[in-house]
Amino acid sequence: MTRDNPTPPRSGILRRWFVSRLAAALGVAAFCAVGAAPALAADWPNRTVTVIVPFPPGGNTDTMARMLADFFSKKYRQSFIVDNRPNASGSLATAQLAKSKPDGYTLMFGASVQTIIVPMLQKVSYDSATDLQHLSIFGTGPFILGARSSLPVSSLTELIAYVRANPGKLNAATASVGGLGHLSTTLLAKRAGLDVVTVPYRGGGPAISAMLAGETDIYFGNASELLQHKASGKLKLLAVSTLEPLKQAPEIQPVAALFPGFEITSWNGLIGPVGIPADVVAEIAATVSEASKDPALSARLVSLGIEPMGSTPQEFARIVAMERKVLGEAVTAAGLTQQP
Repeated sequence: MTRDNPTPPRSGILRRWFVSRLAAALGVAAFCAVGAAPALAADWPNRTVTVIVPFPPGGNTDTMARMLADFFSKKYRQSFIVDNRPNASGSLATAQLAKSKPDGYTLMFGASVQTIIVPMLQKVSYDSATDLQHLSIFGTGPFILGARSSLPVSSLTELIAYVRANPGKLNAATASVGGLGHLSTTLLAKRAGLDVVTVPYRGGGPAISAMLAGETDIYFGNASELLQHKASGKLKLLAVSTLEPLKQAPEIQPVAALFPGFEITSWNGLIGPVGIPADVVAEIAATVSEASKDPALSARLVSLGIEPMGSTPQEFARIVAMERKVLGEAVTAAGLTQQP
């Protein structure tokens, strides 16, 4: 530009116009990028969500999964389909979950069996610590130590004294080798210095039937299995695996009263593959919490011997970390090793 020609060259005008338009475009793009994240959870779910259950239909886990899926379906007006895949202790289903797209449309309603115990006992194709994301626990189920009615004991203290006086003579039924009931028994035996004979059965029902028939002496099983025999007097309920007494049976002594820190509970909750967007995770956890506080669902859970929870992902992670340590000790005490 010169004094005689005050109009700037056309190239300069075009350059400034291009720069201004580019800045505006970048600003819009940045705004859209910032604004996109909050909209994600609001958009979830906009299609069917599959909820894998690594157990057969009819059990507590399946029942709880269907209760929760129905709650989600009604709230979001989308289908939440329960897909039972009870194979290889749930390890195959869990492996499929780990490889699924982390978008919140494939979840698993599982338990510690798949994420903690099975990886300790057999080689699996997933790493539960790095491939899975624990979202929220719906409910927890304590274990109760029962005894046949004719066993001459009425408390955990008396049972320990009796076993010590009769080493190797008491039979302890278990629903499955490596299950939480089995591990609860072996951990108690280790900490109390007891010598008992473990007798495996194919499930909690047969184990309780054997104890009712006097074929076995004691059984550490799900509270939901044993509480129903409380009123009949056909079994003695000696101890519970939670740190505090149960609301349904406050007279049953916690094992932790004699062995501080003893705590084994079964939990059931939603798990997903790592990478689900944080706002979708928060949405799922908030809805599980809401479901656990629903009066009708809460009452039904309690009737099954299950404590409603509705945990945050952070609480869930802390529980899993603690259980890896406790159950690792129990696996060692049971003499179990990882199979090829």
